[in-house]
Amino acid sequence: MISSRLSNIVIYIIFSFTFIVSSCRVGHKFQKPETKMPEQFSELLTDTTSVGDMKWWEIFKDTLLKGYIKTAVENNYELQIAISRVEEFRAQKRIAQSDLFPLVNLEAEKDYEKYKGSAKQEDNLLFAEVSWELDVWGRLRWQREAGIADFLATQEAQNAVLQSLITNVAVTYFELMASKKELEIINQTKIAREEGVRLAKLRYEGGLTSETPYRQAESELAKTLTLIPEVKYDITASNNLLATLMGKFPQETIASTPLEEHKIPDSVPVGLPSNLIERRPDIRLAEKEIIIANAEVGMALTNMFPKISLTAEFGAESSALSDLFSSPYHYLSGQLLAPIFNAGANRAKHRAAKEVLKQKALAYDQVVLKSFEETQNALAAVKRAKDVRAALEKLERSSRGYLKLAELQHINGVVNYLDVLDAQRVLFDAELRLNNAIRDEKISYTRLYKVLGGGW
Repeated sequence: MISSRLSNIVIYIIFSFTFIVSSCRVGHKFQKPETKMPEQFSELLTDTTSVGDMKWWEIFKDTLLKGYIKTAVENNYELQIAISRVEEFRAQKRIAQSDLFPLVNLEAEKDYEKYKGSAKQEDNLLFAEVSWELDVWGRLRWQREAGIADFLATQEAQNAVLQSLITNVAVTYFELMASKKELEIINQTKIAREEGVRLAKLRYEGGLTSETPYRQAESELAKTLTLIPEVKYDITASNNLLATLMGKFPQETIASTPLEEHKIPDSVPVGLPSNLIERRPDIRLAEKEIIIANAEVGMALTNMFPKISLTAEFGAESSALSDLFSSPYHYLSGQLLAPIFNAGANRAKHRAAKEVLKQKALAYDQVVLKSFEETQNALAAVKRAKDVRAALEKLERSSRGYLKLAELQHINGVVNYLDVLDAQRVLFDAELRLNNAIRDEKISYTRLYKVLGGGW
């Protein structure tokens, strides 16, 4: 008898499952947005090759930087929070999927009573309950789709955090390299100007020149010395930031490759504009938000239809444990809940959900448009940085030649010492500007790599 009743329950469950599988789902299936994009970036020819498809260790051929990025990826707290959030939404996705399956509860009770002068009374109860909402209109399936999209959205958010982290590590590293090089340039200039002060003093005290060149040399030396504290602070700040990005407390100066030894490719293949949609996490995140909004439209629509749920219960009760299953019982009940009147609230919710979907679609187009703008700007920044660096390399070479000529002419008495000081100022300024240009070129390439969706 028990097996017969169990079989009936199984039949009910199979029937319900078959009914769900064959049922329809109201609402519109999600369709990936189609955004028209230019066939190429600016004046550049289209190319299927892109630095965005390369790995960061292939771009930055610097073992120290690679190690710092690896450490940051392993230890950065912001990234760990993003990873934890992904795991949280993975569990939420599982919760959303579980609503599609029956809920089974098992309950057991035992009552024992004995009064003075009377016989003892023992009651045992055991029953199982299976409840299942029939997903006739697809509400639970829309809910599952929204949960999956929500989970995938957190993954894209994690990817965005990862991109920003690696970019920040690389940019901070290049700024640290540039500050160290700048301090080296200042120290070299300081030594040269200390020697200049010594010589100007000797010539002044020997009556060969007036006091003006001597005081001018002292002024230039003092001006150079004022730059040292600021640059040392920049080194400390970059060092501390880099340590923090790697999940470490500030420590002694972090090692770095000399700026001039760090090479980047001369050519900049950027691939096809449409590849941005496949690589950039912010675009993929915007797409997942459309999926969520579309699913919420479907759920809002299904709320205007009846909800059907089934409950099956099987159990037994007896006064003795030995014959616990001697009197089993079971029942199957159904419940139909249908909205009758709510002053148009469900329809209003449906219209509101459709407007949210429209907003998400427009936001997606805006993100794509913004990504194209960022890419164009990043390409222009790379070109500008290369041009500026090339021009300043010429300026630095000519300034060095100008200083050598001024020093030679001063020794021969053709020009006075003020001309030498002027040549020193020109070279010093050219060296600092070239150092910054090399730094900016590397940073611009890093940011281009990011806006292209970088193979992180």
